[in-house]
Amino acid sequence: MLDIMIYNLFTPVVLFFVLGLIASFVKSDLKFPAGLSEALSIYLLIAIGIKGGIELSEHPISHMVKPLLGAIVLGMVIPIITLVICRWIGLDLKNSIGLAASYGSVSIVTYGAAVAFLNHVQTDYESYMGAMVVIMESPAILVSLLLLKTIEQRKGTSPAYSRSFGINGGRLLTNGIDPSVIKESLFGKSILLLLGSLLIGWSVGHEALPTIKPLFVDLYSSILVLFLLNMGLIAGQRLGTVRQYGMKLILAGLFMPVLFGMLGVWVGHVADLSLGGMTLMGVLAGSASYIAAPAALRSSVPEANPSIYLGLSLGITFPFNLTLGIPFYYQMAQLFS
Repeated sequence: MLDIMIYNLFTPVVLFFVLGLIASFVKSDLKFPAGLSEALSIYLLIAIGIKGGIELSEHPISHMVKPLLGAIVLGMVIPIITLVICRWIGLDLKNSIGLAASYGSVSIVTYGAAVAFLNHVQTDYESYMGAMVVIMESPAILVSLLLLKTIEQRKGTSPAYSRSFGINGGRLLTNGIDPSVIKESLFGKSILLLLGSLLIGWSVGHEALPTIKPLFVDLYSSILVLFLLNMGLIAGQRLGTVRQYGMKLILAGLFMPVLFGMLGVWVGHVADLSLGGMTLMGVLAGSASYIAAPAALRSSVPEANPSIYLGLSLGITFPFNLTLGIPFYYQMAQLFS
């Protein structure tokens, strides 16, 4: 396992991320224009969506039922576990919900890095796994907001409820959820681009490869390097904020991806995925969103501190997954396979 981790640490993707971290730590004047940063995000979303859609067109839906169900279950269960962990370490409700939405959702860039890792170690994976990225984006956000509304309503009827986790019993209530929240969860920029690109790729199939290959296939790894250089800069800026909230929160940012990643690998095993497929399911479960979830949280839970849910996902969990997490999930998947 150690040699796999060392190998992963010395790939261009990881090294450029580290370069961004170093630039941030030494207060370099290196920075990406806002427009370029946005363009790189859009490129990655389209590339992953359309490639997943093209490969999806080659498989009957009946072959994907179990992985799809597994992805949906993960998207619904992980926010609940995250909420329990955050409340247990003493984090307030609103910030716990912010982390539940972030960790229940997925990191598109971590998925892209995992695909690059599997290509490097010459491990095949189910080509429709790109669809799982889309499937797992929205459920966690919706479940987290429903949990918040349920807990708040129960707090209003039970004074002792504030001392509990607030998720035992009761039913998920949709009362009071702003329709714009549901709209953002289903049609926010990242989900719209992923889902739209997936459907386009699905509809056109492999006949579209000559058109998309030069930009969205051949250049993918190189553009991912640029994006991760920028992510290194941003992550370096967030680390200091996370440290302000104590060691418990930092340890949670390391423990949760390991726990959820192992859960994802197990779900992939139950869904009869290959070694590469189990690894990617583990990566998706163990990653945390810093695009879709924060966009929904800004409007629906403004009391949640972005420095916590963005700082932990981008400053702690993302670097961990990029360097050690991906090879760890791969090793766990090898045990199952």
